[in-house]
Amino acid sequence: MSMLGKILRLALALLMTTMVASVVWQVLSRYLFVVPAAWTEELARFLLIWIGMLGAAYAYRQGSHLGIDLLANKLADSGKRTLHNVVHIVCLLFAVSVLVIGGGALVAMTWDLRQYSAAMGLPIAYVYSVIPASGLLICLFGAEAIIHGKPRQED
Repeated sequence: MSMLGKILRLALALLMTTMVASVVWQVLSRYLFVVPAAWTEELARFLLIWIGMLGAAYAYRQGSHLGIDLLANKLADSGKRTLHNVVHIVCLLFAVSVLVIGGGALVAMTWDLRQYSAAMGLPIAYVYSVIPASGLLICLFGAEAIIHGKPRQED
C-alpha cells in the first residue's frame, strides 16, 4: 500500500475515533450530567461527512467499491485491461466534474456567503472542503490505477 493510502487509513481511523468519542460524550453529558453538549451532535455529523467522502476515496484506491464483473469475466486479458482503463477514466471524469469542480464551487459559495454552523460557529466551507479533496484523491488513485494497475483478479 502506498504511503498516501496508509496516511488516509490512519486519518479515517482518527476521524472515526473522534466521532465515537463525541457521541459518547453527548450521551454522558445528557444523561449523567443533565447538561447536554450541543456541539457534539454537530461535530459527529461533520465528521461523518468527512469519513464518508475520504472513505469513498480510500475504498476506490483499494478496489473495494461494488462492481459488476459479468462483462469483464467474459473478456480476454486485453479486453479486461481496456475495460479496466475505461472504467477508471469514467471515474476520473466524474471526480473532476462533480467532486473537484462542483465541490470547489460549493466551498467557494459557502465561503463567500459566510455560512457558519449553528453550534460550533465553524465555517461550513471547512466542512465542504472534503468534497474537492476527496475528488482530487480519487483522481490521483484513478491515474495510478490506469498507469500501474491491473484489473482485480478473483480471490
